[in-house]
Amino acid sequence: MHYARAMGAGARTSRPEMIGMWSLPAQLSAHWVVVASLAFVLKQFVGDFLLQTKWMAYGKERPTGWLTPLAAHAAVHAAATATIFALFAQSLVWLAAVDFVIHGLIDRAKGLIARRYGLTQANTLYWWLFGFDQLLHHATHFVFAMLLIAFRTLHELA
Repeated sequence: MHYARAMGAGARTSRPEMIGMWSLPAQLSAHWVVVASLAFVLKQFVGDFLLQTKWMAYGKERPTGWLTPLAAHAAVHAAATATIFALFAQSLVWLAAVDFVIHGLIDRAKGLIARRYGLTQANTLYWWLFGFDQLLHHATHFVFAMLLIAFRTLHELA
């Protein structure tokens, strides 16, 4: 919807009011909140559970030879992020590279911590660490989703 129509007759037609240090629109499109949120939640599920192979899952946790399986796993996530942005906000597709790095760092840290403290699936602390790993991934996706939402909202209101 055009910004002037959304604001009513006689409304200003300049750029919508911005708030915050990241210059987010004062109002966000509810449609894009739903689309972006679902896209990144599904992306995490598909990347970490459906497309992560045994080779990736166990390989990235090894003390040596971990880089290739970790890079492959992070590349799956980067490809999914690139796809989301290519579909909905092409100028933000570069964030796929950011996702590659962040996802890899989070997963590598999880592996190092688990090995340092001897955590296995039989330990409660392993599952706390696993949950924290997922929390960090979702926090990353929250930022990506907010950027996508802001991008789409601004383009719809402009």
